Amino acid sequence: MKKIAFASILALGLAAPATAQDWDAVEIKPIKVRDNLYMMTGQGGNLGVSIGEDGVFLIDDQYAPLTEKILAAIKTLSSDEIQFVFNTHYHGDHTGGNENLGNKGIDIVAHDNVYKRLKDSGTTKEGLPVISFNDQLTFHLNGMDISARHYKSAHTDGDSIVYFQGANVIHMGDTFFNEAYPYVDVDGGGSWKGLLLVVKSTLNQINDDTKIIPGHGPLTDKAGLQIYHDVLMDIDSILRPIAERGLSLDEAKSLNPLEKYDGDYGNGFMDPDTFISIVYQNIKDNL
Repeated sequence: MKKIAFASILALGLAAPATAQDWDAVEIKPIKVRDNLYMMTGQGGNLGVSIGEDGVFLIDDQYAPLTEKILAAIKTLSSDEIQFVFNTHYHGDHTGGNENLGNKGIDIVAHDNVYKRLKDSGTTKEGLPVISFNDQLTFHLNGMDISARHYKSAHTDGDSIVYFQGANVIHMGDTFFNEAYPYVDVDGGGSWKGLLLVVKSTLNQINDDTKIIPGHGPLTDKAGLQIYHDVLMDIDSILRPIAERGLSLDEAKSLNPLEKYDGDYGNGFMDPDTFISIVYQNIKDNL
């Protein structure tokens, strides 16, 4: 059952589904977050963009066929060159444009585990980070400190949250699927417990005025992250006692334990069946 669930995830598009996607129909939309800080939507993970006197700092780059559209959208905000692209984790909907950008001489930065997983997957030299780090890293660009903090096991084993210090903006990558069930990539080093810890830790470090760019879903703030946290904690409180009773995955599913959330949260990247298959099994495996 676990292998079937992961096969479903791959079919949903962690690797760029070039043959199934109408790339011409995708529109890259800049959304202003604060002065000189933007979120961009398109197909794949939300992008973060900082513009200023030192050039453009880009967070994630979606799929390879969208690179030129992304660059064109950035040009509507700034005529300056991209200085760095930062990968929040290794999934193809966040790193698919790496090779295109690397071929343009743009430096790619990510956590050590992102470098390792991309390299092991056969990514070309041009698509690999030229700078990697093991815990925390700070860029001093565009009049602010842009700090990246690694969390070792949440959505994957290479997740970073990026803090735009002074602007009170953060990019959470795929540790935050806003208004949808999250994906825990267990095979990629992620864990349900770790995801809960990341969300709780982040809530404790921000305030009511913080703007949050999630990996997927609309721009939000601390109140939105609090809702996400509370939903995840409630899901845990529902599934954990069932796992402690020793019920199999099929037995747990037969109880329809997440029915109250499936309608609102099961229409995103993770459908209800795949979500419970991954999370319940991960809880049970770690009792």
